[in-house]
Amino acid sequence: MDKQSLEDLAIRFTDAFNRDDLDGVMSFFAEDAVYDEFHGARHEGRDAIRAAFEPQFRGAYGAVRFDQEDLFADPEAGKVLISWTCTMTTRKGPGGWRGLDILHFTDGQLVEKQTYAKAKVPLLTPVDP
Repeated sequence: MDKQSLEDLAIRFTDAFNRDDLDGVMSFFAEDAVYDEFHGARHEGRDAIRAAFEPQFRGAYGAVRFDQEDLFADPEAGKVLISWTCTMTTRKGPGGWRGLDILHFTDGQLVEKQTYAKAKVPLLTPVDP
């Protein structure tokens, strides 16, 4: 896969998050994909990954958006590093943090997503949106 195609996959993947499109996000994942969350939880397989994302997409953390900062693609490895600022808005007020994802694609499908966060308290707890 060429660099532009790999970058396009990563951008479209992030855009699906920002549209609150869980089905769209899940369409990128391979059936046996792995998702490593920023707090250490590991989810294996599309069903487990979907279950991990469902609270966010039903609004359990308020409105969550990811604004891209940098994007680096390695076509030989099939990997993209995308750094972002996550912002969220809840009735308790705004919040956010910076982080990055390492996305590994094989044959156009996402096989691994590793997420890292930079925050004083990166763990989210559900709140009323």
